[in-house]
Amino acid sequence: MVTGERAQEVRSVVAMVTGWAAEREDARGVVVVGSWARGAARMDSDVDIVILTDNPRHAEPDVWTGLLGGEVVRLDDWGPLREVRVRRSSGLDVEIGVVPVSWADTDPVDPGTRRVISDGHSIVHDPAGVLGALSTACRTATGPAPAGPTRHRDGGRC
Repeated sequence: MVTGERAQEVRSVVAMVTGWAAEREDARGVVVVGSWARGAARMDSDVDIVILTDNPRHAEPDVWTGLLGGEVVRLDDWGPLREVRVRRSSGLDVEIGVVPVSWADTDPVDPGTRRVISDGHSIVHDPAGVLGALSTACRTATGPAPAGPTRHRDGGRC
């Protein structure tokens, strides 16, 4: 069971990242994925946030420790995704995945991208509609049906 305090911390982290992205023209989108996006989080769940950008500077660890506090506990590359995992003083792990905008290409959707999006996602910043188009493509294209709900920043579900 997730405490109200933990849920509030996650909302605060997502709001900080969304605000950060909104101030940068080269941050083309932010989407929460994984257990928090599909409403299945536990107290030990990390929050997984994907940032669409072609600016490699946004994958630097100090960007995220400066914004979120805490310390970097893992840096890794998973194909096009650069993972920066930050552990906050509360023990909450925030996994920031920085990906190029091409990660969200829809013609065709990359199988790895489809798996991530189809496992449940919540779009929180999408000024050009890139993530909305990806969400639609993952729902309508041939392949596995989305496993979890899709939420948009207006609270609506797909």
